[in-house]
Amino acid sequence: MLTLRRWAGEHVGVQVRQPVFVDVDTGVDDAMALVYLFASPEAELVGIASTAGNVGVDDVCRNNLALLELCGITGVPVSRGSEVPLVEPLRTAEDTHGPQGLGYARLPDPTTELTDHDAAQAWVCAAREHPGELIGIATGPLTNLALALRAEPALPRLLARLVIMGGAFDYRGNTTPVAEWNVSVDPESAAEVFAAWSDSGAEHLPIVLGLNLTEHAVLTPQLLSRLADAAGSPSTPMSVRDPRGTASTAANPLIRTLEDAMRFYFEFHHDQGEGYLAHLHDPLAAAVALDTALVRYRPAPVDVELTGTLTRGMTIADWSHRWGREPNALIGVEVDPAVFFDRFIARVGAFAARLDEVSRR
Repeated sequence: MLTLRRWAGEHVGVQVRQPVFVDVDTGVDDAMALVYLFASPEAELVGIASTAGNVGVDDVCRNNLALLELCGITGVPVSRGSEVPLVEPLRTAEDTHGPQGLGYARLPDPTTELTDHDAAQAWVCAAREHPGELIGIATGPLTNLALALRAEPALPRLLARLVIMGGAFDYRGNTTPVAEWNVSVDPESAAEVFAAWSDSGAEHLPIVLGLNLTEHAVLTPQLLSRLADAAGSPSTPMSVRDPRGTASTAANPLIRTLEDAMRFYFEFHHDQGEGYLAHLHDPLAAAVALDTALVRYRPAPVDVELTGTLTRGMTIADWSHRWGREPNALIGVEVDPAVFFDRFIARVGAFAARLDEVSRR
């Protein structure tokens, strides 16, 4: 196993801002990931790609634009991705994320517009504008990224780093017994992405955070209350005994939005028999993209099962080198959730407090 070194410039006097491009299917936990990136001073968000997944692509676009406006972020282009996966019809997850993707949260219709180019083009443009510097993050199905790789096979060499939330390695699935949601929605695109890295000659391997890692990032009502307190906007703590859909009492608009979104997510996990909690898959991926030392990794060749009757969408890591292939991924295998949550709460809490202060002026 290995731990990657922190990004250049951390723990020194000068703050280094790195260009970041994120591909999301927003989605409750994608929204939390976006807010984490907004709150991170070392991240210069240069683009958001909207991918169909948790909800349809038009809802994803709306959520991304609305979150930028809620958080006072301007100048970040949002691009619309493919409406459907490469091969299969689209499946969405409104039961998990709510009818529009943000649980019980409701945001005003955005006033800003999408780019005039699609999400695959946005990937390529961002990489060409920041060659060797761009950090890519994918927290939804990999449809847009696969299409971008078709258009620009050199994309892996243009990126400085890629972090993917997807798959499950030696671990149960959350969509089928063996398949994780993002990969299951579009397994062909995931297979193309892993194959592209195998053939690219890129010096870096994509970091892949599967359910085996991300399900350790368990958000509880107690941790969510800590976030509200950090923002200076305490609210009534959530409880499994609350009536469904109880609205947040937080005065801070961002905290209120996140709590209303997370309540739906808590209720879903409770209905699944997992407890009144939520797994923060995508925020962990965002945090790792900015600080790879948060996680320990094992390199391995990775492929995706496409034809199995019972195993389609399963991600397989050849730990024992039986395929005779070189590694094409670094698989996250260990994380300290307390370190991650301390950082998430500190950053997002302070960011929400600053937003509220600005709005009151």
